Amino acid sequence: MLRRLLTLALAALPLFAAEKPAPPADLATPPADGVRADNGLVTKQLVAGTGTVKPNEGHLLRMRYTVWKSDGTLVQHVSAPTTVQLALAKMIPGWRQAVEQMVVGEVRRAWIPKELGGTRATMPMLIDTELIELVERPVTPPDVAAPPADATVTESGLAYKVLRAGNGKLHPRRRDTVVVHYSGWTTDGQMFDSSVERGEPTEFPLDAVIRGWTEGLQLMVEGEKTRFWIPAKLAYGNDRTKPQGMLVFDVELIDIK
Repeated sequence: MLRRLLTLALAALPLFAAEKPAPPADLATPPADGVRADNGLVTKQLVAGTGTVKPNEGHLLRMRYTVWKSDGTLVQHVSAPTTVQLALAKMIPGWRQAVEQMVVGEVRRAWIPKELGGTRATMPMLIDTELIELVERPVTPPDVAAPPADATVTESGLAYKVLRAGNGKLHPRRRDTVVVHYSGWTTDGQMFDSSVERGEPTEFPLDAVIRGWTEGLQLMVEGEKTRFWIPAKLAYGNDRTKPQGMLVFDVELIDIK
């Protein structure tokens, strides 16, 4: 019971409030109850998580965090409601090692020695991290080379297959503005664009995108995720500054404005 009350109290702390945070009292000296690794990293759980899965290379991590140098200098503070999405490969070694121990909902403090702070580190640092969500990274579909037999093909040549049914009732119209998450591949399996990787949905009017999107999105409802095989004539045609040939997109319709 006492442990639960302590966890709730810690959760109520304004660790990621908008105001500029003061350096922690234990900034320069890790506490005795910190978890110590052989390479000098020390971590301590401040708030227990609710998840069961730890991050790996197949995830994008949505987080809030605060970074101090050991002299008390505030380097970066991502406050609520803002979040940042990163891959493990983009983190400095000590931070990555600390985050790999976490689950969703957890807040963990890490004392990172200079040697684990990356090539630009000039002194040790401390990072408080809140892990909010693990997002599955886009994986190249197995059927990018051609639409499968169970895909629906329209009169224009657009092929599509619903991957997840939506919960909405209305379809967007040609002049509506929509909010979507998407990833796009060429037929050789190369991903050329992804709002999922960027960590931010995209908003656009339907009549201002390629013809395949204008037609395809009007077939969807909110919450739906669909895979589209868009022939070149409905994509970028002969515009050599853009991906060529048939393009494959996984699109999730989030909102109709």
